[in-house]
Amino acid sequence: MIGAATGGTAGTAGSGGTPAAPIMLSDDGGWCWFESPRALFQGSRLVIGSTASGWSDASRKGDANVIVHDLDAGTTRTIDLHNQLELDDHDAPALLARPDGRILTLYAKHGTENHFYYRLSTANDPMTWAAEQTFTPTTATQLTYSNLFMLPAENNRVYDFYRGLDGSYKPSYAYSDDLGQTWRSGNVIVNVPSTGTLQRPYARYVSNGTDTVHITYTEAHPRDFDNSIYHVYYKGGTLYRSDGTAVHPLTQGLSTPGEGTRVFQGNADNVAWTVDIALDPATGRPHMVYSVQIGSAGLPTGQGGTDMRYRYARWDGTAWRDQPLAYAGTRLYSGEDDYTGLAALDPTDASIVYISTNANPTTGAALTSTADGRRHWEIFRGNKTSGNDNWQWTPMTTNSTLDNLRPIVVSDGAARKVLLWLRGTYRAYTDYQQQVLMLILAGGGS
Repeated sequence: MIGAATGGTAGTAGSGGTPAAPIMLSDDGGWCWFESPRALFQGSRLVIGSTASGWSDASRKGDANVIVHDLDAGTTRTIDLHNQLELDDHDAPALLARPDGRILTLYAKHGTENHFYYRLSTANDPMTWAAEQTFTPTTATQLTYSNLFMLPAENNRVYDFYRGLDGSYKPSYAYSDDLGQTWRSGNVIVNVPSTGTLQRPYARYVSNGTDTVHITYTEAHPRDFDNSIYHVYYKGGTLYRSDGTAVHPLTQGLSTPGEGTRVFQGNADNVAWTVDIALDPATGRPHMVYSVQIGSAGLPTGQGGTDMRYRYARWDGTAWRDQPLAYAGTRLYSGEDDYTGLAALDPTDASIVYISTNANPTTGAALTSTADGRRHWEIFRGNKTSGNDNWQWTPMTTNSTLDNLRPIVVSDGAARKVLLWLRGTYRAYTDYQQQVLMLILAGGGS
């Protein structure tokens, strides 16, 4: 049951905590969900990658930004990485903290160029950045998304998992053996034999920060295919199924999606899309949340997506345990009928998930705000009941006058943890008016 709270404000920051208001970090920001990490901590400073829309200041239209908030000082600054790169939230920068205190950031346009852009911060100073550089994997590449991971077990090799090597629209990779100063091209990771439509698998990634990268992916865009959900992991040059069975070297990649481990079988009335993947801090095993469009078989684009659901799956060491999680409400807009408000797993606690939905998570009833009488997306925290897979839901926002979308949980692995999300109006990935909000979950300023 959804409890009452002050209209448009944040809920409790933790179980049993006192009500807390969110902090607005930027009046203009946006991100997609296929870049990672989208935010990280460096000491007391939180660094966030964002793409401004210019909705309140035309000079910021398409700016690739980093937002730097110091939790101890309570100060926030926005730095332009690339002025007016492109108005598209798919271009939001990914971030990686290097061992020398410098931050590496990568960003790219949405499939219209053959290169990505990258910059390095000054050591321990995310407000100052070296000159922008570019890397072109091949002249035929159509590049988008950036996902950065450093593997100490491979002599600190840095990987960027992106989409589009050689115009393939497939998950691909580049790598660097000097912490992101220079780059080399890799290969396609997940291939899909395409006849007619050039299918594009959608992947989400997470690393254990040492030697392994887990990948969950689909066959294609859910608009074009009745997607299932799959999982593989990369370690020591090889791709493995969930149970540890070696499949192919990373340099070869998967020849079909089905060479990985299937987590969820899709069909015409249950079409899946990747949302988030994390590792259980106690076991190191992967768990994920993903979305499913229900009951839209045969409907043309623009008429489906009236019943979206979130599902949750965890690897128990032998098999994937997959279950319904919550009602996700309706599509964000017509034409992208599988867009939801999205969800985020807490990287420090496998029993916590945050979701954005415009429906009661348990019953599916529409959320109508008492503040304006309209239906809005709200943020909820889900807590998995000890000993079973039931979830209890607590509203983090209620009775809002704007939508609350695309949550991210960011932790420094120790004391600090925050919840980020976007509040505003989202019409399309090239048309949005959003603020970047933060709620401190742990380790606030002194």
